[in-house]
This record gives sequence, C-alpha cells and structure tokens, in this order.
Amino acid sequence: MKSIRRIEIRPAVPDDLMMIASVLVRTWRATFRGIISDGYLDAMTVEDQAIRHARRMRLPGSCLMVAVDMTEIRVIGFANYGKARGMPPAFDRELYELYLLPEFHGAGIGSALVRAVATHCRETGASSLFAWVLKDNPNRVFYERIGARPVGRGRVGVGVGREVLDQVAYRWDDLVVLSGFGNIST
Repeated sequence: MKSIRRIEIRPAVPDDLMMIASVLVRTWRATFRGIISDGYLDAMTVEDQAIRHARRMRLPGSCLMVAVDMTEIRVIGFANYGKARGMPPAFDRELYELYLLPEFHGAGIGSALVRAVATHCRETGASSLFAWVLKDNPNRVFYERIGARPVGRGRVGVGVGREVLDQVAYRWDDLVVLSGFGNIST
C-alpha cells in the first residue's frame, strides 16, 4: 500500500537546482537505458545538470516548476517550459522537460505538473502547448492520456556521439481543458 504524501507544486528556486539535477539524472538512467547509449547515461553528473539548469533558469521566458514531496522536503519531479523553439508560430509554448522519479509514477503528480504549466501558460497569454517526446520513450502514452495529440515527427541528436533518435511532437490545443485535467491527492 502506498503511503499518502503531501505534494506541493511550485515555481523552482535556486536552492532546488541540485535536486532537479538529481531527478533528471535518475530518470534518464531509468527511462532511457537501452535507448540512449550506456556510456552517455553513465557519464551524466548531477553537477553538470545543475549548472545546465541554473543557466536555463536565468533565460528570459523559461520557467521551471517543481513537485516537492513535503514529507521529506525534496524535489521529486519538475517541468521546464517556455517559448516554443523551432516549430511553426502556431505553437505558443513548449514543454521542454517533464521528469518525475519512477517511484512516483501513477500518483497524478506528472498530471499536476502539466496542469500547473498549462495554467501559467494561459496566464501569460498562450493558447497551446507542445512537447517533443522520444519515440521510444516508454512513458510516451502519458501525454496521450492527458489529451495531447501527435502533430509531427522529428529527429534529435543526443549524447557525446550525437546519436540520432526519432521523436514525436505532441500538442495540446486547449490550455483551459489541460489546466483542469485530473486530480492529485495531497
């Protein structure tokens, strides 16, 4: 039986960076093993990811939301989003990253993070949101479950050797609906 935890979704602050980086490294290793080279995954460091996210946190228009397990006061997931990059102008905002520690999957926390992103995007005048997701990501169905539809395909270079991987663009057309999707127990 899963224990009930109080989860808080809030904007990230600089003190969250090491925990955000830890979530990213752990989730990449758990999710992308067998998709991205072991050498690349094993070489990832929390310190490098903290530096990367500190830079991203300072970019105008880039936002980070965190899910904090208030039982242990630790970041267990995060969403990074901002202005759409490299897509047609019809795409207002892009969800750059959405990661949640595997032991918290299925508890509604990922949905709560996406709702918070959608709410903030609406407040800043956006009408749609999209995300690139690796085609072989075993969690890709999550996006479809919360109302995203596939609208394009692309390729991305990942890692030191720039492995080229297929990806799918998912779009949410109605941020009003998305911002009210699902429930989370607190």
